[in-house]
Parts: sequence; C-alpha cells; structure tokens
Amino acid sequence: MAIAAGLMGGLMGGLTDPLAYDFFRHALAVGAIIGILCPVVGCFPLVLRISLIGDAIAHAVIPGLAIAHVLGIDLSVGAFVSGVGSTAAIAWIQEQGRIRADSAMTLMFATFFALGMTLISLWRVPIDLEGFLFGDLLSVQPSDIGHAAIAAAVLLGAIALHYKELLFYTFDPIGAEAAGLPVRMLHYGLMAGLTVAIILALKLVGVVLAVALTIGPALTASLLVRELHWMMVLGGLFGLLAAILGLYGSFYLDLPSGAAIALASFGLFMGTLAVETMARSRFRQS
Repeated sequence: MAIAAGLMGGLMGGLTDPLAYDFFRHALAVGAIIGILCPVVGCFPLVLRISLIGDAIAHAVIPGLAIAHVLGIDLSVGAFVSGVGSTAAIAWIQEQGRIRADSAMTLMFATFFALGMTLISLWRVPIDLEGFLFGDLLSVQPSDIGHAAIAAAVLLGAIALHYKELLFYTFDPIGAEAAGLPVRMLHYGLMAGLTVAIILALKLVGVVLAVALTIGPALTASLLVRELHWMMVLGGLFGLLAAILGLYGSFYLDLPSGAAIALASFGLFMGTLAVETMARSRFRQS
C-alpha cells in the first residue's frame, strides 16, 4: 500500500508540478484549443485526399509574415493572406487540367518557402526561425488563449452550420457541383479555415509541425471510424491528448514543444494502428 501510495503521489506530482508555472498553463490552454481544432478542420482535406495542402499552407505563410513585418501590420494578417493566396494559386494551376493536385501543392509550398526565406534574408526580418519552425512554449501569452478560443469558436460554429454541404462536397465534389452547391466557395472556405488553424498553431508547435497536429490525429481517427462526424470527434480527442502528452514531454525532457507534440501524435497513431491491426487479424481468424 505504501509503495502504491508513493507511486500515486509521484504521478500526481508529475502532473501538477508544471502547472505552477504561468507559461505552462498558458501553453496547455492554447494547446487544448488547437489540439481539438486542427484535427477537426484536418479531417476534410484528409477525406478529400489532399492532405499535402496543409504542408503547402504551412510553408506559404512565411512570405506573408515577412511582408507584414515590413508593412507594420499584424503578422497573422500577412500569414492568412499569404496562405489563402497559395491555395488560390494551387487551385488555378490544377484547373488548367494537366497538373495533378499533389504536384501543384508540392510546387507551391517549395516556391513560397523559398520566397519567404529570400524576403527574410533581403529585408533582415527579425524572425526567430527555430521558434517559428518548432514552436516555443515561452512565447505563449494570455492574450493568445482568448484569440485562439474566439477563432476556434467561429470556425467550429461555421463547420456545424454548413456541415451537410461540407459533407456532400467532401465525399462527392462532382455530385455536389451537379446539385448546385457553391463548391468553389466551400473549397476556399475550407482552405481559409485550415489556414487559420495553422496560424493559431504557430506559437505552440511551429509552422511546419502544425501539419502533424492537423493531419495526424485525424488520420488516427480514420483507422477506427468511417463517418465524418465521428472522425472529427475522435480526431479532436486524439489531438487534445497529443497536445497534453507533448507539452508534458517538452517540459520534462527539455524538447521543442512542436517536436514533442508531433511525436506524441505519431505515437498515438502507431499505437492505434497496432491495436486495429491485431483486432482485424483476430476477427479474420475467428
């Protein structure tokens, strides 16, 4: 009993000790918000089989950050315009009929990333590239919690309001267009929402690893369910768990928060895949 009590006390201490620090509580709050939001939004490109679009947007925000800094406007505005602009460019290239979607996305994220690095170098923009790429727990401020909560509420509300149209478009874009739905508007609305989710994740997990939090938990959920609404629910739960595990790992192991969260997301995926594979194998044998 004494050993069990000691182990329980140590476990509780390990969970509560980091909460004594303001920066950790702030990061945990924002992590919970984006951990739920990113996979919910990420389910749509996953089902549409354009998961690479998240990577393209993540790289595409970099020129917008540099330009916004030079113009003296909010960096999030520049990142949003640049990210949505990249999706418009990808859509235009794809609509020409001879370029595959994955090729257009690969071209755009490489081009925008190169453009961003060039502008940062030429204009000597003071951006912490390591924190930008991998996230920085210490950069999360109380105001970030409010901004993330408002943006998440708006995005999730919009998804709930237009869920039937989004469901139709996601599983049958051609049929949705034939039925008269505004598929172009739905597409750009999804891309705008994905861009906002990635921008929210910048400070905590970094621009590159925001993709892991967007796609990873959604992919894990897809192993267990096929219905989109359940995929979104489970994806949000897996994202929340990945954010919590990653932040505690980052705190105790002195790791970049983004890297720790991405590794936690991958660990959840591999664990779920192993369990699902074993269950399927036993079902076939029975």
